[in-house]
Order: sequence, then C-alpha cells, then structure tokens
Amino acid sequence: MFPDAEAARAYMEGKRWPEGAVCPACSEAKRITTRKGGFYRCNACKSDFTVRTGTIFERSHIPLHKWLYAMYLLVTARKGISSLQLAAQIGVTQKSAWFMLQRLREACGNDPTVLSGFVEIDEAFIGGKEANKHKGKKLNAGRGAVGKTAVLGMREKGGRTKAAVIHDTSANTLHRAIHGHVETGSTLHTDEHGGYRGIGGLFYTHETVAHGQGEYVRDGVTTNSIESVWAVMKRGLHGVYHHASPKHLDRYVSEFTFRLNDGDVKHHTLDRITSLLMAAIGPRLTYKALIA
Repeated sequence: MFPDAEAARAYMEGKRWPEGAVCPACSEAKRITTRKGGFYRCNACKSDFTVRTGTIFERSHIPLHKWLYAMYLLVTARKGISSLQLAAQIGVTQKSAWFMLQRLREACGNDPTVLSGFVEIDEAFIGGKEANKHKGKKLNAGRGAVGKTAVLGMREKGGRTKAAVIHDTSANTLHRAIHGHVETGSTLHTDEHGGYRGIGGLFYTHETVAHGQGEYVRDGVTTNSIESVWAVMKRGLHGVYHHASPKHLDRYVSEFTFRLNDGDVKHHTLDRITSLLMAAIGPRLTYKALIA
C-alpha cells in the first residue's frame, strides 16, 4: 500500500493539506518555503515543520509507512490487534508497538460528534464480577474478573456510537455524560436502571424497556443495538487483549467505537485510514504521561 516513508509522507500531506502545506503554528498557507526531506519553512512566523508536526506522529522515530500500516491493521481488525501482533507485522519492538497503539487509540477518541434523534443508551461493567450486575447487564453470566469499570454506551438509530468510561452509574454521573454526548431534544431509549430517572423532561424524551420483567422491545423502544456493542467489545478485550487495565480502558473503548463509526467495513479501507489520520491531528500522547 505504502512501500516506503516517502510514499507515506506524500499521502499524508495530500490528505492533511490538499491545497498545499499550511503552517501548524500560525495557519499561514501562502508564505511557505519547501525544503528537502519533507521540511517546510513558514515565512510568517519563522517556524519549521513537517507533516508530522502537531500530530501523534511528531517526534516518533517510527517511519511513516509503518505508522500507516499500523493504522490499516487497527481499522481492519474487527476485534483489535495486540502489540505483539503489530510488532511482528511491521517490524518494531513490542514496546514501540504498544506505544503506537495507545497513541492511535487516543486519536480514535477525538470524535466531536454529538448524537441526536433516537438514541439507545446502556451501561456495562467491563471486568466486573457478574454477581454485582443487575439483570440484563451481564456480559458473561456467572463469570467475570475482579476490578470492574463502568462504561456508558450511546448509539444513534442508523448513526454513530459513542462510549465513555465513567466513575459510577449514579444519576448525576449518567446525566452529565449523556448531556455531553447527546443533543437536547433527542429521544432516549434505556432500560429501567434507576440512574436514568429524571433524564427526560425539559431536555429529552425518555422511554424505557423493563429488562427486569423480561421486556426487551416495546413499541419500537429497545436497547438491543447498543447492547450488541458490548458483545463485540467483550470479545476483543478478552480474546485479543485479554485484559485492559482501568487506567487505559478509555482508549480501548475509543478504538472499538471508532471501528463501529469511521472504521466500519462499509467504508473503503483508505477512507477508514484517512479518518484515523485526520483524528491523529492534535496533541500527542507522551510515553511519560502514558505510564504515569
């Protein structure tokens, strides 16, 4: 796909700057001087830059074509790819592969989309003991691991999926998270969990299904679609990654939701890579911050 770093650089520049290089520091687009090796000079603010500047690739010693190959593997692997698998595929150390994947997952979370219309909402406890979950919340009945972490999932009917790690499933936490991801005026579909009470009224229309009574669909009200997301996420976390610590879980969640949205198999592979590439523009995750 991209045989060398030069081909990868040309592709990245074409996607990031379709009308020519733009200074990441001051947004100057006209007074730019091209230099050798992919470097540019901004004659407005006197800064030097490359296509890596202001992205997750900045200051990385990994060649750009290996980054693009990693992105290809991430968006096409339905259940995800481990750092060991990535290291073997692109020829880097396992440590470098792990760091690359964490940076890419961080980029997957750069989604400013706000959901609207009919939105299914459900929460799950990743890694939690099943005995602690109310009926209808169990990812794997009778089995589970110590160290549960709550994740809130929201899926727009016929649209995108958002998910976020949350501290708890109290009404205050759930309401705040929903307001941050769902446009007011939308219709929310949830189960009867008490944390959702009061979310309707001035801001939303709220309709429920009573899972505790064995009800899963009622007059078009359901949470089946968002619950299917947990099944995919669980298979990846348990089958590929085996374990994701609470500290890093938000990035893994972002990875899975990205594949459901911009990384969907209905999109051309290059379009999926481009979506991730554009999401990679912004502050980079440093190794120091990652392991802190």
